[in-house]
Amino acid sequence: MNTFKFFLFFLIILSYPKISSAEEQKYEVKKMTEKYKTAAFAGGCFWCIEHAFHNLPGVNEVVSGYMGGTIENPTYEEVSSGKSGHLETVLIKYDPELTDYEKLMDFFFIQIDPTDNGGSFADRGPQYRPAVFYKTMDEKKAAEKKINDLNMSGLYDKPVAAELIPYTKFYPAEDYHQEYHLKNPLRYKLYKKNSGRENYTNAIKEKIAVKQKKQFYSKEKLKEKLTQIQYDVTQNEATEPPFNNEYYNHKEKGIYVDVVSEEPLFSSEDKFDSGSGWPSFTKPVSFDAVYEKKDSKLFMQRTEVRSTSSDSHLGHVFNDGPKPLGLRYCINSASLKFIPFDKLDENNLSRYKNLFN
Repeated sequence: MNTFKFFLFFLIILSYPKISSAEEQKYEVKKMTEKYKTAAFAGGCFWCIEHAFHNLPGVNEVVSGYMGGTIENPTYEEVSSGKSGHLETVLIKYDPELTDYEKLMDFFFIQIDPTDNGGSFADRGPQYRPAVFYKTMDEKKAAEKKINDLNMSGLYDKPVAAELIPYTKFYPAEDYHQEYHLKNPLRYKLYKKNSGRENYTNAIKEKIAVKQKKQFYSKEKLKEKLTQIQYDVTQNEATEPPFNNEYYNHKEKGIYVDVVSEEPLFSSEDKFDSGSGWPSFTKPVSFDAVYEKKDSKLFMQRTEVRSTSSDSHLGHVFNDGPKPLGLRYCINSASLKFIPFDKLDENNLSRYKNLFN
């Protein structure tokens, strides 16, 4: 009897319908879709906020659109008139295993002037005011804590005025607004510069960098940690010789971090041979990694690039890089430390794997 029962059970198992490879793929896609969460922020022109989040580690997708209004399927003209009640908003799909809501908020608030509730830089009106759209009470509490921390930080002369608004239906903007920084890079760069956003956010990042440096990096500690050339470059704004530095012709896959703070700065995916003799990149790993300052030394006007995490001098950025953005971040090897791709996990940099093809 026992043998017969086992044989019957075996036949029943064999009769179960098998999952086809197509169904398995659908199941995998569904699992991947379910693992992502979404966040929505309003910070004025959605071109700028979308671009900022575009390659942020842990972020899977960013969409420009509208939220918070009273009419369905609003057009850009209706929203920009200020009469629909919507705010220009970005919807962010992110992987909670690689980043979290608090990190996204930290990054968001660096991209805006959170004290201005009358608009955003050159764009005026309620449709451009800053806001965090929360889905849950936990998100609302996290946003309240963030705003309180910002008010206590000393970064701003006025209290934070960003609103906390319950999450409502999101309407994607018209196609020509999506990834505008790639479709119209020159117009985008001119807009961001002339609107006042670029100068303002650089000033805020400089305040953060100076504060970080005073708190964590004394001259004595830096001299113990760094070689002479590393110290001269990062602390005294020296320039190492071209073609005679560690990374100018380096082609390994991985992340270049700040030699002082060891915070990520650039990816090998964005590195290119500029012929200059120094490591060159099209962009940093994220917009909060670096900030820019005017440099009038050497009797010319240049744009200096500094690390937000340590206020270290890194190099300069020029407008002669490859398309679409046309930027060349010319960086001293002595300001960098390289972490190979296969060692990202052990260096707590797993979230940067999504930057690689």
